[in-house]
Amino acid sequence: MQNQSRKNDSHWTILKILNWTTSYFKSHNIDSPRSTAEILLAHALKLKRIDLYLRYDQPLYSNELTRFKALIKKRINREPVAYIVRVKEFWSMDLTVTKDVLIPRPETECLVETALSLLPENSNIRSTFEQKRILELGTGSGAVILALASCRINNLFFASDIFIKSVAVAKHNAKCHALDGAINFFVGDWFSPVKKGNQSFDMIISNPPYVQTQIINKLQPEIYMYEPSRALDGGIDGLHVIRHIINNAQAYIKPHGYLLLEIGHAQKDEVVDIVNSCGDYDLIFFTKDYSGYDRVVQMRKKL
Repeated sequence: MQNQSRKNDSHWTILKILNWTTSYFKSHNIDSPRSTAEILLAHALKLKRIDLYLRYDQPLYSNELTRFKALIKKRINREPVAYIVRVKEFWSMDLTVTKDVLIPRPETECLVETALSLLPENSNIRSTFEQKRILELGTGSGAVILALASCRINNLFFASDIFIKSVAVAKHNAKCHALDGAINFFVGDWFSPVKKGNQSFDMIISNPPYVQTQIINKLQPEIYMYEPSRALDGGIDGLHVIRHIINNAQAYIKPHGYLLLEIGHAQKDEVVDIVNSCGDYDLIFFTKDYSGYDRVVQMRKKL
């Protein structure tokens, strides 16, 4: 039966279907049409992308074509590739993503880089007394805390999210990368699970919602139609959660500990006003992303 199916679809080789799909995606204004076609076809055939070109003249079975066509339809309906294949690479790690979590962005790696610059190298940690305690708020897929834990393994890591399903995804990713024993996950709304006044963290880090409510529906359909709005919506001015974190984090950070936040590309001035109004931090510094936008703000808690 399989041989018969192969013969019936022999005109659809891997290379031909890739070329057709690329053209089809272009006609529907799909970003990165060729790479998208490759990722989806490799997923449908359970192959690596490089294998597509090693087997470029291989005909497809009818069931393989059916499976691939279903993926094409999802992408034409603007479903993000990461949700279709349920995987997104971040910090050289393949992470499972579902519609319960935001898809990790390349610019968020700047948040990781900034945090690593403030944490000592593992080789410099000689005793448990020198361990740093790092808390991530709103962990989502776990991308940020996993990246940090993979590079600074001798520290103590904690991560929270208000949604149980999001924490489940993060725990799954931690287990897949053998980091499940390195990170303490818990469920809660920002600081609510942490005892107030317990200034036990050397660093609090977050990629909070910072998009203005009124412009979410004006974003790419891949974003507003599929990604969780709760992970995007920063209120009327986009700064509601950022303001909340800045004004409350000092109660949980050790003196001279750090708060790091990812922010919107045009929010620098407003964030400076919030920090200055709070009055609990010094050494405010902004890091630009790969496009040249101010993307990460770091601040140190005063003594």
